[in-house]
Amino acid sequence: MQFQQLQYFVAVAETRHFTRAAELVHVAQPSLSQQIRALERELGADLFRRARGNITLTDAGEALLPLARRILADADTARQEVAELAQLRRGRVRLGATPSLCTGLLPDVLRAFHDRYPGIRLLIEESGSHDLVRELARGSLDLALVVLPLPSPSPALTTVEVLREDLVVVSSPEAQAPGRGRRTVRISDLEGERLVMFRHGYDLRELTVAACRAEGFEPDFAVEGGEMDAVLGFVRAGLGVAVVPRMVATRSGRGLRVTPLARPGLYRTIALAHRSDVAPPRAARELQRMVLSTASLP
Repeated sequence: MQFQQLQYFVAVAETRHFTRAAELVHVAQPSLSQQIRALERELGADLFRRARGNITLTDAGEALLPLARRILADADTARQEVAELAQLRRGRVRLGATPSLCTGLLPDVLRAFHDRYPGIRLLIEESGSHDLVRELARGSLDLALVVLPLPSPSPALTTVEVLREDLVVVSSPEAQAPGRGRRTVRISDLEGERLVMFRHGYDLRELTVAACRAEGFEPDFAVEGGEMDAVLGFVRAGLGVAVVPRMVATRSGRGLRVTPLARPGLYRTIALAHRSDVAPPRAARELQRMVLSTASLP
């Protein structure tokens, strides 16, 4: 089994087209087809069902695809690691983070990292924790900022807690805030309030809904399904209130009323995660150090 054959196999699996796959990997289509056939002979199984205008994976192809992607990703990481100069003058970091952390924590950290290592490319994947865990397992990310606890079952990941962040209630200044003018809001004060709610799979949605149910009521959604910027915009427009991280409210709070939650409140624990079986590249380790030095647990 040759490395090049795995590249060709993944290209066909992702494009479902031999000609487009050949263009993607910059090789003649007959050569690509020949290498795929050689790989199939070596493995003793067809990897694709070939019908006119319709290329699909066989069971053997489905089994090979995640393994091939990981091998290619690990090899790419190895090339990047070797290519870095001793002073970290070049290289890349593939970092995943939830949308709220992209808004709250990351801008200052990434600015400091870029100022110190301007030659390092920063590739940011913005998604929910569940999706980021899958991308880490595939080898598509070096590091990810995720919300604990991780989904179960989850691949073998190493996590380091970064910070514990309070959640707050945001509302439009023109609307009456929950809590009848008090300086803090109880979760029970959200009963009967119209909430602007994040999409399914969003950590903040699950945390807020669970807190409301623990108080004995189902939350009432005015709008649901948005990402962080959309939720804040809907709140500014007076469509309802939302529960968001304090850092996001602080950074994006213009045009919003921000009210803390009464003790014990709600919080979330943020951690840096990476695959346990592969050490992050040098540039990623340096970014990890800067994140941990910037944010600390109380």
